[in-house]
Amino acid sequence: MHAARLLTLGRTALGLLRLLCGTTGFAAFSVVCALAPNIAVLTGARFLQGVAGAGGMVLARAVLTDWFHGVELPRYFALLSQIMGVAPIAAPIVGGAVLSVSTWRAVFVVLTVLGALLLLGVLRKVPESLPPERRQRNGVGSTFRAMGALLKHRAFVGYVLVLGFAAAALFTYIAGSSFVFEDLHGVSATMYSLIFATNAVGMLIAGACFSRLAPRLRLNTLLTAGVAVAALGAAAQVVVRVAFGETLAGTWITLLITVSGIGLVFPATMSIGQALGRHAPGAASALLGGLQFLLGALASPLVGLFGTGSSLPMAVIMLAATATALLALFTLVRPWEGHGEPR
Repeated sequence: MHAARLLTLGRTALGLLRLLCGTTGFAAFSVVCALAPNIAVLTGARFLQGVAGAGGMVLARAVLTDWFHGVELPRYFALLSQIMGVAPIAAPIVGGAVLSVSTWRAVFVVLTVLGALLLLGVLRKVPESLPPERRQRNGVGSTFRAMGALLKHRAFVGYVLVLGFAAAALFTYIAGSSFVFEDLHGVSATMYSLIFATNAVGMLIAGACFSRLAPRLRLNTLLTAGVAVAALGAAAQVVVRVAFGETLAGTWITLLITVSGIGLVFPATMSIGQALGRHAPGAASALLGGLQFLLGALASPLVGLFGTGSSLPMAVIMLAATATALLALFTLVRPWEGHGEPR
Protein backbone atom coordinates (compact mmCIF):
# COMPACT_ATOMS: atom_id res chain seq x y z
CA MET A 1 0.00 0.00 0.00
CA HIS A 2 2.82 2.43 0.86
CA ALA A 3 4.57 1.61 -2.43
CA ALA A 4 1.43 2.47 -4.40
CA ARG A 5 1.06 5.65 -2.43
CA LEU A 6 4.64 6.68 -3.14
CA LEU A 7 4.14 5.98 -6.86
CA THR A 8 1.11 8.26 -6.86
CA LEU A 9 3.03 10.90 -4.98
CA GLY A 10 5.77 10.77 -7.57
CA ARG A 11 3.25 11.83 -10.22
CA THR A 12 1.22 14.37 -8.29
CA ALA A 13 2.91 15.60 -5.11
CA LEU A 14 6.61 16.15 -5.49
CA GLY A 15 6.84 18.28 -2.32
CA LEU A 16 5.54 15.50 -0.08
CA LEU A 17 7.77 12.97 -1.84
CA ARG A 18 10.78 15.17 -1.06
CA LEU A 19 9.72 15.34 2.57
CA LEU A 20 9.47 11.54 2.71
CA CYS A 21 12.88 11.19 1.05
CA GLY A 22 14.39 13.68 3.46
CA THR A 23 13.12 11.97 6.61
CA THR A 24 14.03 8.53 5.24
CA GLY A 25 17.51 9.75 4.36
CA PHE A 26 17.98 11.30 7.79
CA ALA A 27 17.13 8.02 9.52
CA ALA A 28 19.25 5.95 7.13
CA PHE A 29 22.36 8.13 7.42
CA SER A 30 21.94 8.17 11.20
CA VAL A 31 22.32 4.38 11.08
CA VAL A 32 25.47 4.75 8.96
CA CYS A 33 26.88 7.22 11.50
CA ALA A 34 26.16 4.86 14.38
CA LEU A 35 27.97 2.01 12.60
CA ALA A 36 30.78 4.09 11.03
CA PRO A 37 34.08 2.17 11.12
CA ASN A 38 36.27 5.28 10.77
CA ILE A 39 36.23 9.09 10.81
CA ALA A 40 36.01 9.39 7.01
CA VAL A 41 32.78 7.41 6.84
CA LEU A 42 31.40 9.28 9.86
CA THR A 43 32.17 12.68 8.31
CA GLY A 44 30.58 11.77 4.98
CA ALA A 45 27.49 10.28 6.59
CA ARG A 46 27.10 13.30 8.89
CA PHE A 47 27.20 15.62 5.87
CA LEU A 48 24.53 13.60 4.04
CA GLN A 49 22.49 13.35 7.24
CA GLY A 50 22.48 17.15 7.45
CA VAL A 51 21.46 17.51 3.79
CA ALA A 52 18.57 15.10 4.29
CA GLY A 53 17.46 16.76 7.51
CA ALA A 54 17.48 20.20 5.90
CA GLY A 55 14.63 19.14 3.61
CA GLY A 56 12.22 18.87 6.50
CA MET A 57 13.20 22.26 7.90
CA VAL A 58 12.57 23.98 4.56
CA LEU A 59 9.37 22.12 3.70
CA ALA A 60 7.84 22.63 7.15
CA ARG A 61 7.63 26.39 6.59
CA ALA A 62 6.35 25.92 3.05
CA VAL A 63 3.59 23.52 4.19
CA LEU A 64 2.39 25.95 6.85
CA THR A 65 2.26 28.71 4.24
CA ASP A 66 0.08 26.50 2.03
CA TRP A 67 -2.24 25.44 4.84
CA PHE A 68 -2.81 28.64 6.81
CA HIS A 69 -3.54 32.25 5.92
CA GLY A 70 -4.18 35.64 7.48
CA VAL A 71 -3.88 36.08 11.23
CA GLU A 72 -3.87 32.29 11.68
CA LEU A 73 -0.46 31.86 10.02
CA PRO A 74 1.68 33.74 12.61
CA ARG A 75 0.27 31.57 15.40
CA TYR A 76 1.56 28.40 13.75
CA PHE A 77 4.86 29.98 12.80
CA ALA A 78 5.26 30.95 16.45
CA LEU A 79 4.92 27.28 17.40
CA LEU A 80 7.35 26.20 14.66
CA SER A 81 9.90 28.85 15.63
CA GLN A 82 9.70 27.80 19.29
CA ILE A 83 10.58 24.25 18.27
CA MET A 84 13.34 25.32 15.86
CA GLY A 85 14.73 27.87 18.30
CA VAL A 86 14.73 25.71 21.40
CA ALA A 87 15.93 22.56 19.62
CA PRO A 88 19.58 23.67 19.20
CA ILE A 89 19.57 24.83 22.84
CA ALA A 90 18.09 21.60 24.19
CA ALA A 91 20.12 19.29 21.92
CA PRO A 92 23.45 19.63 23.80
CA ILE A 93 21.69 18.84 27.07
CA VAL A 94 20.04 15.71 25.63
CA GLY A 95 23.26 14.67 23.91
CA GLY A 96 25.17 15.10 27.16
CA ALA A 97 22.63 12.95 28.98
CA VAL A 98 23.02 10.18 26.37
CA LEU A 99 26.82 10.35 26.57
CA SER A 100 26.69 10.13 30.35
CA VAL A 101 25.27 6.60 30.11
CA SER A 102 26.70 5.35 26.79
CA THR A 103 29.13 6.07 23.94
CA TRP A 104 28.88 8.56 21.07
CA ARG A 105 27.33 5.87 18.87
CA ALA A 106 24.24 5.91 21.09
CA VAL A 107 23.61 9.53 20.05
CA PHE A 108 23.11 8.39 16.47
CA VAL A 109 20.93 5.50 17.60
CA VAL A 110 18.66 8.08 19.26
CA LEU A 111 18.67 10.14 16.06
CA THR A 112 17.75 7.03 14.07
CA VAL A 113 14.75 6.43 16.30
CA LEU A 114 13.70 10.08 16.01
CA GLY A 115 14.08 9.94 12.23
CA ALA A 116 11.92 6.81 12.05
CA LEU A 117 9.24 8.47 14.17
CA LEU A 118 9.32 11.53 11.92
CA LEU A 119 8.92 9.34 8.83
CA LEU A 120 5.96 7.57 10.43
CA GLY A 121 4.40 10.93 11.33
CA VAL A 122 4.78 12.23 7.77
CA LEU A 123 3.23 9.08 6.29
CA ARG A 124 0.25 9.17 8.63
CA LYS A 125 -0.41 12.85 9.23
CA VAL A 126 1.03 15.06 6.47
CA PRO A 127 -0.95 15.20 3.21
CA GLU A 128 0.26 17.14 0.18
CA SER A 129 -0.50 20.80 0.90
CA LEU A 130 0.11 22.45 -2.47
CA PRO A 131 -2.87 22.48 -4.88
CA PRO A 132 -2.19 20.84 -8.29
CA GLU A 133 -2.54 24.12 -10.17
CA ARG A 134 0.32 25.68 -8.16
CA ARG A 135 2.81 22.82 -8.54
CA GLN A 136 5.96 23.54 -10.53
CA ARG A 137 6.77 21.26 -13.44
CA ASN A 138 10.21 22.68 -14.31
CA GLY A 139 12.20 21.15 -11.46
CA VAL A 140 15.14 22.83 -9.80
CA GLY A 141 15.37 25.57 -12.41
CA SER A 142 12.04 27.07 -11.42
CA THR A 143 13.11 27.06 -7.77
CA PHE A 144 16.26 29.06 -8.51
CA ARG A 145 14.31 31.48 -10.69
CA ALA A 146 11.87 31.99 -7.82
CA MET A 147 14.79 32.61 -5.46
CA GLY A 148 16.21 35.18 -7.87
CA ALA A 149 12.90 37.01 -8.01
CA LEU A 150 12.66 37.07 -4.21
CA LEU A 151 16.20 38.41 -3.85
CA LYS A 152 15.18 41.41 -5.95
CA HIS A 153 12.62 42.33 -3.26
CA ARG A 154 14.36 44.76 -0.90
CA ALA A 155 12.14 44.10 2.11
CA PHE A 156 12.33 40.31 1.73
CA VAL A 157 16.13 40.47 1.67
CA GLY A 158 15.93 42.59 4.82
CA TYR A 159 13.83 40.01 6.65
CA VAL A 160 16.24 37.26 5.58
CA LEU A 161 19.18 39.25 6.97
CA VAL A 162 17.39 40.07 10.22
CA LEU A 163 16.64 36.38 10.77
CA GLY A 164 20.17 35.36 9.77
CA PHE A 165 21.96 37.75 12.13
CA ALA A 166 19.56 36.94 14.98
CA ALA A 167 20.47 33.27 14.43
CA ALA A 168 24.16 34.23 14.42
CA ALA A 169 23.70 35.76 17.88
CA LEU A 170 21.85 32.65 19.11
CA PHE A 171 24.49 30.22 17.81
CA THR A 172 27.25 32.38 19.29
CA TYR A 173 25.50 31.99 22.65
CA ILE A 174 25.18 28.23 22.16
CA ALA A 175 28.86 27.88 21.21
CA GLY A 176 30.31 30.13 23.91
CA SER A 177 28.08 29.84 26.95
CA SER A 178 29.53 26.55 28.22
CA PHE A 179 33.03 28.09 28.36
CA VAL A 180 31.71 31.23 30.01
CA PHE A 181 29.62 29.58 32.70
CA GLU A 182 31.62 26.41 33.43
CA ASP A 183 35.20 27.61 32.89
CA LEU A 184 35.00 31.28 33.93
CA HIS A 185 32.29 31.13 36.58
CA GLY A 186 32.97 27.59 37.74
CA VAL A 187 29.38 26.34 37.72
CA SER A 188 28.74 22.62 37.66
CA ALA A 189 27.38 20.79 34.63
CA THR A 190 24.03 20.49 36.42
CA MET A 191 23.91 24.21 37.16
CA TYR A 192 24.88 25.02 33.58
CA SER A 193 22.02 22.84 32.35
CA LEU A 194 19.67 24.80 34.62
CA ILE A 195 20.93 28.11 33.22
CA PHE A 196 20.60 26.82 29.67
CA ALA A 197 17.08 25.52 30.36
CA THR A 198 16.02 28.82 31.96
CA ASN A 199 17.10 30.76 28.90
CA ALA A 200 15.28 28.26 26.68
CA VAL A 201 12.13 28.86 28.73
CA GLY A 202 12.58 32.60 28.15
CA MET A 203 12.63 31.95 24.43
CA LEU A 204 9.50 29.78 24.69
CA ILE A 205 7.67 32.47 26.66
CA ALA A 206 8.62 35.06 24.04
CA GLY A 207 7.23 32.81 21.30
CA ALA A 208 4.02 32.30 23.27
CA CYS A 209 3.69 36.07 23.71
CA PHE A 210 4.12 36.52 19.95
CA SER A 211 1.36 33.98 19.33
CA ARG A 212 -1.01 35.85 21.65
CA LEU A 213 -0.12 39.33 20.42
CA ALA A 214 0.05 38.66 16.67
CA PRO A 215 -3.74 38.94 16.13
CA ARG A 216 -3.77 42.29 17.97
CA LEU A 217 -0.54 44.04 16.93
CA ARG A 218 1.29 44.52 13.64
CA LEU A 219 3.85 41.80 12.98
CA ASN A 220 6.43 44.42 12.05
CA THR A 221 5.91 46.07 15.43
CA LEU A 222 6.56 42.77 17.21
CA LEU A 223 9.62 42.19 15.03
CA THR A 224 11.01 45.63 15.86
CA ALA A 225 10.44 44.98 19.56
CA GLY A 226 12.22 41.63 19.34
CA VAL A 227 15.29 42.99 17.55
CA ALA A 228 15.46 45.95 19.95
CA VAL A 229 15.24 43.70 23.04
CA ALA A 230 17.91 41.34 21.65
CA ALA A 231 20.25 44.24 20.84
CA LEU A 232 19.60 45.83 24.23
CA GLY A 233 20.45 42.59 26.02
CA ALA A 234 23.66 42.14 24.00
CA ALA A 235 24.70 45.77 24.64
CA ALA A 236 23.98 45.36 28.37
CA GLN A 237 26.13 42.23 28.42
CA VAL A 238 29.12 44.16 27.03
CA VAL A 239 28.55 47.11 29.40
CA VAL A 240 28.23 44.85 32.47
CA ARG A 241 31.38 42.93 31.51
CA VAL A 242 33.44 46.11 30.96
CA ALA A 243 32.09 47.95 34.03
CA PHE A 244 31.90 45.14 36.60
CA GLY A 245 34.06 42.32 35.24
CA GLU A 246 32.96 38.68 35.11
CA THR A 247 29.70 38.38 37.06
CA LEU A 248 27.52 35.28 36.95
CA ALA A 249 24.23 37.11 37.56
CA GLY A 250 25.00 39.87 35.06
CA THR A 251 25.94 37.43 32.30
CA TRP A 252 22.94 35.19 32.95
CA ILE A 253 20.37 38.00 33.04
CA THR A 254 21.67 39.79 29.94
CA LEU A 255 21.82 36.54 27.97
CA LEU A 256 18.25 35.74 29.03
CA ILE A 257 17.13 39.14 27.71
CA THR A 258 18.94 38.63 24.40
CA VAL A 259 17.62 35.10 23.84
CA SER A 260 14.07 36.20 24.72
CA GLY A 261 14.28 38.97 22.11
CA ILE A 262 15.40 36.41 19.54
CA GLY A 263 12.33 34.38 20.54
CA LEU A 264 10.21 37.21 19.10
CA VAL A 265 12.37 37.71 16.01
CA PHE A 266 12.15 34.13 14.74
CA PRO A 267 8.35 33.79 14.37
CA ALA A 268 7.96 37.37 13.11
CA THR A 269 10.53 37.03 10.31
CA MET A 270 9.22 33.58 9.35
CA SER A 271 5.62 34.80 9.20
CA ILE A 272 6.38 37.96 7.22
CA GLY A 273 9.01 36.38 4.97
CA GLN A 274 6.77 33.47 4.02
CA ALA A 275 3.86 35.86 3.43
CA LEU A 276 5.99 37.89 1.01
CA GLY A 277 7.07 34.68 -0.73
CA ARG A 278 3.67 33.00 -0.75
CA HIS A 279 3.81 32.53 -4.54
CA ALA A 280 6.98 30.42 -4.04
CA PRO A 281 6.90 29.19 -0.43
CA GLY A 282 9.62 26.58 -0.87
CA ALA A 283 12.07 29.10 -2.33
CA ALA A 284 11.24 31.62 0.39
CA SER A 285 11.72 29.01 3.11
CA ALA A 286 15.04 27.90 1.62
CA LEU A 287 16.39 31.46 1.58
CA LEU A 288 15.18 32.22 5.10
CA GLY A 289 16.49 28.98 6.56
CA GLY A 290 19.66 28.84 4.47
CA LEU A 291 21.09 32.16 5.60
CA GLN A 292 19.84 31.55 9.14
CA PHE A 293 22.05 28.48 9.54
CA LEU A 294 24.88 29.76 7.33
CA LEU A 295 25.43 32.84 9.51
CA GLY A 296 24.93 30.75 12.63
CA ALA A 297 27.62 28.32 11.46
CA LEU A 298 30.00 31.16 10.60
CA ALA A 299 29.51 32.97 13.91
CA SER A 300 29.95 29.96 16.21
CA PRO A 301 33.72 29.38 15.69
CA LEU A 302 34.48 33.07 16.25
CA VAL A 303 34.04 32.68 20.00
CA GLY A 304 36.88 30.18 20.19
CA LEU A 305 38.96 32.09 17.65
CA PHE A 306 39.05 35.21 19.86
CA GLY A 307 39.71 33.20 23.01
CA THR A 308 37.68 31.63 25.80
CA GLY A 309 39.44 33.28 28.73
CA SER A 310 36.82 36.01 28.89
CA SER A 311 33.10 36.41 28.18
CA LEU A 312 33.83 39.60 26.23
CA PRO A 313 34.38 37.94 22.80
CA MET A 314 31.01 36.18 23.02
CA ALA A 315 29.32 39.40 24.17
CA VAL A 316 30.90 41.52 21.42
CA ILE A 317 30.04 39.02 18.66
CA MET A 318 26.42 38.83 19.87
CA LEU A 319 26.25 42.64 19.99
CA ALA A 320 27.68 42.91 16.46
CA ALA A 321 25.15 40.36 15.18
CA THR A 322 22.11 41.98 16.82
CA ALA A 323 23.27 45.48 15.82
CA THR A 324 23.57 44.33 12.20
CA ALA A 325 20.07 42.85 12.43
CA LEU A 326 18.86 46.21 13.72
CA LEU A 327 20.60 47.97 10.82
CA ALA A 328 18.99 45.63 8.27
CA LEU A 329 15.63 46.22 9.94
CA PHE A 330 15.69 49.98 9.49
CA THR A 331 17.51 50.22 6.15
CA LEU A 332 15.97 47.33 4.20
CA VAL A 333 12.85 46.12 6.02
CA ARG A 334 11.59 49.58 7.01
CA PRO A 335 8.93 48.18 9.38
CA TRP A 336 6.77 51.29 9.11
CA GLU A 337 5.94 50.23 5.52
CA GLY A 338 4.05 47.20 6.84
CA HIS A 339 5.26 44.48 4.46
CA GLY A 340 3.73 41.01 4.86
CA GLU A 341 1.03 41.99 7.35
CA PRO A 342 -1.91 39.51 7.36
CA ARG A 343 -5.15 40.74 5.88
